[in-house]
Amino acid sequence: MASDGLLGKWALILGASSGFGAATSKALARQGMHIIGVHLDRRGAMAGVEELIKTLQASNVQVHFFNVNAADAQKRQEVLDQVQPKMGGAPITILLHSLAFGTLKPYLTPDPKDQLTKDQMEMTLDVMANSLVYWVQELAARKMIGKGSRVFAMTSSGGTRVWPNYGAVSAAKAALESHIRQLSMELAPYGATANAVRAGVTDTPALRKIPGSDQMIEFAKARNPYHRLTTTDDVAQAIAILANSGADWLTGNTIGVDGGEDIVG
Repeated sequence: MASDGLLGKWALILGASSGFGAATSKALARQGMHIIGVHLDRRGAMAGVEELIKTLQASNVQVHFFNVNAADAQKRQEVLDQVQPKMGGAPITILLHSLAFGTLKPYLTPDPKDQLTKDQMEMTLDVMANSLVYWVQELAARKMIGKGSRVFAMTSSGGTRVWPNYGAVSAAKAALESHIRQLSMELAPYGATANAVRAGVTDTPALRKIPGSDQMIEFAKARNPYHRLTTTDDVAQAIAILANSGADWLTGNTIGVDGGEDIVG
């Protein structure tokens, strides 16, 4: 059932084609929100993207997807150039940053050729953290952020913990949470909020790319008070709740959506 508070409003999802981005797109479309999705997928994955678009359109909302690099400044401008006229002067109510593209390599190896490089470190932080700032800057410059706008960024407990080969991504998550804190202060004059959403361990394509992910999954199941993994729907429903009016005073936080997983020692 669509929410009167979100009906006809606009959501911009970065990383929309899978995982948290896809699930949140569905949850918000069911609330009556128009969806702008930015994703980067090879041709072989496009059948799944087309199916997702059909699912979203079944909620009788506008759906505009762009298969581009969300961290590319020119592509960012092209996306907004195309969608802004379709929005009729309305702002972006929900911006979700859910980009999971980084290098999983150790910092130190016996052979230096196998360790993380400067370019890989900078790319990981640019895509998974810094790109959030650039999207918000562009939206603000275009007056596409206003009273009631909500910025969400997907983080993880990896921002404060270590795991083999996870160093660059961990650094990106920590930086992302810092960006959210800064944005929450600077968005206040706009009447907008910014929060990070810390999901529990969730079986997504991004998780499966982490070496040792099977071990991580089993550890999370044993540790979580509910003895199951977090799902993308768990997170999507939480974001849909936080997207509604009444959460204007909730900003600058890292919000755990994990069934209590993070508090268990």
